[in-house]
Amino acid sequence: MKIYTRRGDEGQTDLRDMSRASKASPRIEAYGNVDEVNSLVGRVRPTGYDDVDEWLATAQNHLHIIQADFANPAPDEDDPVLREEHTAQVEEWIDAADEELEPLSSFILPGGGDSGARLHHARAVCRRAERRAVVLLQDEPINAEAVAYLNRLSDFLFVAARLVNARDGVPEESPTY
Repeated sequence: MKIYTRRGDEGQTDLRDMSRASKASPRIEAYGNVDEVNSLVGRVRPTGYDDVDEWLATAQNHLHIIQADFANPAPDEDDPVLREEHTAQVEEWIDAADEELEPLSSFILPGGGDSGARLHHARAVCRRAERRAVVLLQDEPINAEAVAYLNRLSDFLFVAARLVNARDGVPEESPTY
């Protein structure tokens, strides 16, 4: 399989159903942002913590499902689709991480150690991906569960950043007003 096809040279790309779309369309923008989140999550691994790395690897697979889901304007029954159980799994990760953390008493600045800072970066991009997905949801029928998942995943990435920073002994910093 060749990497280049030249089919996108004029600003169009193929969707999963082989229809063509502008590379500037909300659909392409949405799954492109999800791809960026997926890449950033991959950049974080390994964090040095097996549980966090396992969660992140699973999240990457979920993100890949969302990319396929968003790239498919007319999904069939057997096509990949993000489901409620995926979102529930992320909530379980958040709850598990929260058990180990001190409760938040104020906002914190993104940053910390290398893994923590990268997780904060992934969280910020995940929020952007969620906003792009909301735009797509307003324009076209898509799987709304994927939007909910992105919302929950950004919460998880925030908690995961706090968790690895805490385990690394890196203190959280609050903003000064």
